[in-house]
Amino acid sequence: MPIIITMPALSPTMTEGTLAKWIMKEGDAVQSGDMLAEIETDKATMEVEAIDEGVLAKILVPEGTEGVAVNAPIAVLLEDGEDASDIQEAVDAASVGLAPAVEVTAPADTNPAPAPHAPVTPEATPSPPADGGSRILASPLAKRMATQAGLDLALILGSGPRGRIVKSDIEAVIAAGGTQASAAAPTPKAAVPAPVPTAVPVAPGDQFELEKLSSMRKVIARRMTESKQQAPHFYLTVDCELDALLALRKELNDKADGAYKLSINDLVIKAAAVALVKVPDANVGYSEDGIRRYKNADISVAVATDKGLITPIIRNANGKGLAAISIEMKELAQKANDGKLMPEEYQGGSFSISNLGMFGVKQFDAVINMPQGCILAVGAGEQRPVVKDGALAIATVMSVTISVDHRAVDGAVGAQFLGAFKSLIQDPMTMLL
Repeated sequence: MPIIITMPALSPTMTEGTLAKWIMKEGDAVQSGDMLAEIETDKATMEVEAIDEGVLAKILVPEGTEGVAVNAPIAVLLEDGEDASDIQEAVDAASVGLAPAVEVTAPADTNPAPAPHAPVTPEATPSPPADGGSRILASPLAKRMATQAGLDLALILGSGPRGRIVKSDIEAVIAAGGTQASAAAPTPKAAVPAPVPTAVPVAPGDQFELEKLSSMRKVIARRMTESKQQAPHFYLTVDCELDALLALRKELNDKADGAYKLSINDLVIKAAAVALVKVPDANVGYSEDGIRRYKNADISVAVATDKGLITPIIRNANGKGLAAISIEMKELAQKANDGKLMPEEYQGGSFSISNLGMFGVKQFDAVINMPQGCILAVGAGEQRPVVKDGALAIATVMSVTISVDHRAVDGAVGAQFLGAFKSLIQDPMTMLL
């Protein structure tokens, strides 16, 4: 029996992905460990390697296809002694028996007129929605066959488990003459016109290009909306003098002999991690089951990429030296920009940092990265007038704002964390102790 290659689950939360690129082509000999394809998830692009040996006989999902469900068949591998005649049987078996049902949503009509429908045979009535709405259960093969034949899955009765539409259902409709071209023929039941979508008003003279949302942008939009809706945010801001920290940074970089180059952000990460050790009640997250108290300071650091924002994690930052943090952060940032982060490098974390100081932003409020309880927004360092010992002086000052989930962290705890963080920034030698 040919081997069916399915869409892998590349992270615990992945339900679908984009088949970005086929590395192997049809007819290529495949060895175990060979790279087959590149799969784009919501966070990264990852290579999928072959487990079995054989010949890549059939690619079922072309590259560039979005929204491919986990476990859906994507290709067929033939072993020794098998030929092309075995492919269809294997695909049918995988679609009907092995692959889970695919929930298909009937596409919305973009025309003002009612959409035509495929005729329904007297024995076939619309498949009952799985959830009481417009979603229909269909096997991947049935879905592809319906698309090729121009059939509306909403008007086909499924004979599979739980009313799932399978290959034989599509074949029956096609045999009865059910094509989109003949949809004008009368049907036993009156067709309900598709609702006319409400047009978004565009002012005369408005010009724009509509950019399709990437998987990452969709996830960012969903998570940020959920955070602002579910987590009661409050914000605390302090000003930190940076002159001592800048002097220490220069001294350490001068002694590095090119082995590393510390940035202000590296020292901010270390200071935040040490402050979390000093104020462990800030190193928490909220869940419906209770408060998560994290054992280590795993710092998620926001990195802006061409595709959107991602937060690679410096694990156990409280136990790492500045040089190790600096080197690791640069490596993670590069992998983030290349779309090569592994799931374990960006999933999780106990506390987040977002630094916009390099863009000249003085102060801002960040959105909490749930289920974490806090995120620290770091502004630019700038020279400001300060009062020292009753006299006016000039110092390099940086404003930082902590956003706190009030379900998990109280105001006093947030203030204690900022106090500890400020002390470490203004007396940076203490974070090295």
